[in-house]
Amino acid sequence: MAIIRENPSLVTVFGGSGFVGRYVVQALTRRGYRVRVACRNPHTAVHVLPLGNMGQVHLVQANLRYRWSVDRAVEGADHVINLVGILHENGKQRFDAVHRDGARAVAEAAREAGAGLTQGSAIGADVNSPSLYGRSKAEGERAALEAMQGAVIIRPSIIFGPEDSFFNRFANMARFSPFLPLIGGGHTKFQPVYVGDVAEVYARSVDGTLAPGGIYELGGPQILTFRECMEEMLEIIGRKRPLVSIPWPAARMMARVLGLLPKPLLTSDQVRQLQTDNIVSEEAKARGHTLEGLGIASRSIHAILSTYLWTYRSSGQFTQPQI
Repeated sequence: MAIIRENPSLVTVFGGSGFVGRYVVQALTRRGYRVRVACRNPHTAVHVLPLGNMGQVHLVQANLRYRWSVDRAVEGADHVINLVGILHENGKQRFDAVHRDGARAVAEAAREAGAGLTQGSAIGADVNSPSLYGRSKAEGERAALEAMQGAVIIRPSIIFGPEDSFFNRFANMARFSPFLPLIGGGHTKFQPVYVGDVAEVYARSVDGTLAPGGIYELGGPQILTFRECMEEMLEIIGRKRPLVSIPWPAARMMARVLGLLPKPLLTSDQVRQLQTDNIVSEEAKARGHTLEGLGIASRSIHAILSTYLWTYRSSGQFTQPQI
């Protein structure tokens, strides 16, 4: 049951219309917060309006490259969440511009507005990362903390849920491809985390129950290799596909070609990312800055994937689960 607040605080969520954003918006509205969703194209984001009561959610246009639009979106807010991120570069959408400069713009705007700040990042954020994605995420964290020492940083592993771009992508590929590729042999380790659990942590950051300046790493209850993720997915959709190992040199060659596509299946930077495991660090565990440390019982892919990957099964093989 949603909490009814007499004077609900206003939270601005940059990127609130995206995959993670819509769950964060819902978690906030259930707590009684008013939510301002800031996005580049509000006319394509009307799907978030029903996530709250009448007038509880509203849209505003903002582009992190234009500081005046960021300031306008933050004006009057009590807390700001930045979820904006890209998985590959395209046109003006560059890692540094979005992850580093965008994070700085949001943090400075939040500081000037007297609002709290939660900066979305990712496990693998490291200024020494071989991946530009990882370096830009770390630089975004640093920019946020330089502007606001009390900012909360949230680093999830691969996030799964009904609209994810990981399991859905490979399940769809399994419908048409005679095999599934395993980059580098599929040995990279992941700790897939459910989007609803991630959203709960963001909402708690707004509640003020997370440590100011804390960096939280979020992973689910299982550590799985890329191969194991594919095996689990194939079992759920009831399809048999050979898993073909792609050595690193061949993967780099593939990525140079595939990376030229408008929506690339694989980029050179992603190959570099896959050479490092994507799991919660021992430091985060020691600090209690994890789902377990927050007392959140994280949900496994085995419990959740079947509730949405059923659509990829062959006709007549499967009945939609009742949820």
